[in-house]
Amino acid sequence: MIETERLILRPWREADKPAFDAIINTPAMMEHFGGVRPRADMDSLIDRLMASQERDGHTMWAVDHRADGALAGVCGVRLSGYPGTGVSDELEIGWRIAGPYWGQGIAREAAEASIAWGWANTDRPRIVAWTNAANTRSWGLMLRIGMVRREELDFDHPLYEVGDPLGRMVVYSIDRPSGA
Repeated sequence: MIETERLILRPWREADKPAFDAIINTPAMMEHFGGVRPRADMDSLIDRLMASQERDGHTMWAVDHRADGALAGVCGVRLSGYPGTGVSDELEIGWRIAGPYWGQGIAREAAEASIAWGWANTDRPRIVAWTNAANTRSWGLMLRIGMVRREELDFDHPLYEVGDPLGRMVVYSIDRPSGA
C-alpha cells in the first residue's frame, strides 16, 4: 500500500493480532497508555482499525519492516472522533513502533509517508496528533516532522478518568502545504 525505503504500511489482517499484542502490549510500549492491557483489548483495537479502513479507506496501518518482514508497529491516518473535543472530526496521525525499532528513524519514516498519503488522498486542511505531555518521544517526533503545538486544541481524553495525567492530551498539527 505505502512503501518506503525500509517499510511497508498496509491494511491489518486478522492474523496480525498475536504479533501486534506481542510487540505493542509491553510495559515500555504501554507506559503512556495506562499499562499493559488484556489481549482482548489489543484485538479490539485491531478490529477498530480494520473497520476504519473498510469505512474510510484509511486507518493507522500495520507497519512491516522490509528487511526482516516483521511487524514493527502501527502508523497512519484516521478520522478522529471524541465529540466535544478540539480534535473532533480531524484527520489524525498516530504511531506506535515496537521497542526493537526505537532510535532508528522508523517512526519518522512511517509518519512522513502517512502524512504524504494524507495530502495526496484527502482534502483535509490539516493533520493533527496528540499524546500526553509526559510522552516526550511522541511529541518530540511531532516537532521533528514539522507539526506545531496547538494548545487551544488540548483536551481530556474521554477514555481516562478526569484528572488522570495520562488522559490530558497535548495537540500538535501540520497544515496542508500550498499546492498539495
